[in-house]
Amino acid sequence: MFEIPQITEGIYYVGVNDRAKAKFENVWPLYKGVSYNSYLIVDEKVVLIDTVDVCYSDIFFYKIDLILKGRPIDYLVVDHMEPDHSGSIGLLKQKYPDIKIIGNKKTFNMLNGYHGITENLVEVEEGMSIKIGKRELSFIMAPMVHWPEVMFTYEQHDKVLFSADAFGTFGALDGHILDKDMDIDKYWYEMERYYACIVGKFGPFVQKVFKKLQDNPIEIDYVCSTHGPVWTKAHFSEAMAVYDRLSKYEAYEGACIIFGSMYGHTEILADTIAQAIAKKGIKNVVVHSLTSSDPSDILRDVFRYKAIVLGAPTYCNNLFSPMEHIIHLIELREVKNRYLSLFGSCTWAIQSIKKMTALTEKLAWEKIGEPVEMKMAPTPEVLNKAAELGEQIAQKLIEDRK
Repeated sequence: MFEIPQITEGIYYVGVNDRAKAKFENVWPLYKGVSYNSYLIVDEKVVLIDTVDVCYSDIFFYKIDLILKGRPIDYLVVDHMEPDHSGSIGLLKQKYPDIKIIGNKKTFNMLNGYHGITENLVEVEEGMSIKIGKRELSFIMAPMVHWPEVMFTYEQHDKVLFSADAFGTFGALDGHILDKDMDIDKYWYEMERYYACIVGKFGPFVQKVFKKLQDNPIEIDYVCSTHGPVWTKAHFSEAMAVYDRLSKYEAYEGACIIFGSMYGHTEILADTIAQAIAKKGIKNVVVHSLTSSDPSDILRDVFRYKAIVLGAPTYCNNLFSPMEHIIHLIELREVKNRYLSLFGSCTWAIQSIKKMTALTEKLAWEKIGEPVEMKMAPTPEVLNKAAELGEQIAQKLIEDRK
């Protein structure tokens, strides 16, 4: 018999899956889709937590109608105004004209800007609470995780934290909703990729929220993010650890080599460096071609590994443009505490090293070894220098073990 999934009795999952969209934010590939999670609390008052992308509003409202059977929704809580979660608010207001919308001051500025809604607003601040029957909702401000209006909502009776995009992942929900019921392993890669692409710049703000939760502890049995699985005690500590590590910019021992190559000569240097690192006993070595690896996968590994090695040819007396782009994406995310090494190539005018050096200055990463420069095809001398650079990178990683 068909049933709308429940998190606990009276708290329903009314989210939707998107397996049609090719790219999240029209930038980041969705290899396995994405979910837009929304939750309906049925008590003396009916409360909806966030909505979904407007493209899926028909499925969304159908689910709500099956649960409520004509009963109105009293409150909408807006934890996050990004359109993939707020896109259906205008239609929701048309369907339930008397609905009251709960949010903070920054929420309402965006609500007016996106939907022209200025009435029936209930403004909340840190620590405020609203009783809805046997349940009571309280609010935790979480600005810049990853928009300025973001807040969390805590439902005290069932110990549920509605966490907006925090602890979110890429990946549709394939049948299961709760982490404890599914094979969770497939989501860890997508969580790290989601964090690196979407939340990555805002690590200090994630840490501020973590400190707030530590200083004012609440008992949590369920964490309901707006993307991905609902977390329970089965795996939430692991999800929390991932977000904690990434938001501190902590890295695993390993090297991420990112290269561009037009005809294969620069790639030979990348492989030579990788082999030298591996030969010294470093297990985690990943090599990304800027031609075939998506930037989202590259960013994930920049967040994941301590040593970052960049290599590219000169192009039109400048830098191979895909390299310039990935450096820009890394800089935007303000990734900290990495080691940096460079290599480059040309036929007649070596500009790539000079350009990469200038572009990476703002990163303030510790430089390992001298850049390796190659003119035209690799020679034994150049390959030896590349191997020496790899050995220096590996040695630095090994020293960190002490």
